[in-house]
Amino acid sequence: MSENVVVIEGVRTPFGRFGGSLSNFDIYDLSAMVMKEVLRRANLDSSVVDEVYWGVGDTAQCKDVYTPVVARQALIKAGLPPETVSLSLDSACCAAMTATQLAWRAIRLGDIEVAITGGVTMFSQEPLILRKLRWKGSRLGHILLEDPLFMLGYKDYNPVAVDTGEVALEHGITREDQDRWALHSHQRYGKAWREEKFKDEIMPIEIPQGKGTIKVLNIDEQYRPDTSLEKLAKLPTIYGSPTITAGNAPGLNDGATALLVMSRRKAEELGLKPLGTIVTMARTCLKPRLLAEVPARAIEKSLSQANLTLDDMKLVEINEAFAAQPLVSTKILAERYYDDDKGKLEELREKTNVNGSAIAIGHPNTASGARLIMTIIYELKRRGGGLGVASICGGLAQGDATIVKCDA
Repeated sequence: MSENVVVIEGVRTPFGRFGGSLSNFDIYDLSAMVMKEVLRRANLDSSVVDEVYWGVGDTAQCKDVYTPVVARQALIKAGLPPETVSLSLDSACCAAMTATQLAWRAIRLGDIEVAITGGVTMFSQEPLILRKLRWKGSRLGHILLEDPLFMLGYKDYNPVAVDTGEVALEHGITREDQDRWALHSHQRYGKAWREEKFKDEIMPIEIPQGKGTIKVLNIDEQYRPDTSLEKLAKLPTIYGSPTITAGNAPGLNDGATALLVMSRRKAEELGLKPLGTIVTMARTCLKPRLLAEVPARAIEKSLSQANLTLDDMKLVEINEAFAAQPLVSTKILAERYYDDDKGKLEELREKTNVNGSAIAIGHPNTASGARLIMTIIYELKRRGGGLGVASICGGLAQGDATIVKCDA
């Protein structure tokens, strides 16, 4: 059996800055908010949901650090029946897209009919680590606290900013190219915001301010309208990277995203009109340092699975884990599909991340994969339908891609 899988609704919180407006929210509560909202928008009783697949990164962010089962705790807080099956999973930045792929597979096989997918990250609640004190202790001298967010990456490998910067240069992508793309991201986001495009996907969050006042957050805090090439050029590179700066990278952001997916047959039975159809989903991996290349390889794999070409895609989303990711990956795609035609490369980049991406929107890493699927679906609908592909890289060069189709 191969069921047709559709996306019924998608919603996310605004993405907060590190230490910003969402920093005091509990990771379970933030997850529950979007789970409840995606059901509310569909006007659907929670009892219809068979399973929840939820992307989660470092569980040290949770108040229950040891096996916190975030999906389980969040769905109960969201009011779903306690009998609802769930899975919390970690594939780094790919997690929310991987979560959606697991649901897509289960629905296609006929194991389930309805699922909530997505993910959450709360960088602002990342604790400091004190290692080895349990057994060794310290009678005299300094105690070293470790910051997991410093030189973000993996202990046995280079910081991801170093690998990405080096690989970008190997593809002829300069620091200035990356700064220009970063500026482009903010400019595109600003235009989309003024046109109220993000109202479709963002649920405003009410944040108590004390003395009975409430702040309503309805915009992504990472967006900087005053960004300029001059300001970006003055920023130092980080962690020994040859090209990566705080300006051509996303922030350490807080946020959650949820999608409601189901079989087309179930949607018709419930009288629900889908936002879009998931055509195919693909996962791939490369050598760990090739983080900037893997979105292209995942897109290639998804196109091959669906027997489609890059020209069939009206829109492309490539997550801006760094500006280098869309720049390197579009160059690889142009080399494969367009014989490195510079004009076709520019056309490809013009339809990539048309409303900005993580540099301006923010990147709560284990929520971003679902955000990309939702964003491209909403934009395709605004443009009269068509096909689009969204891709994201994850730590140590994991890559996920999703092809979606929207009707007019």
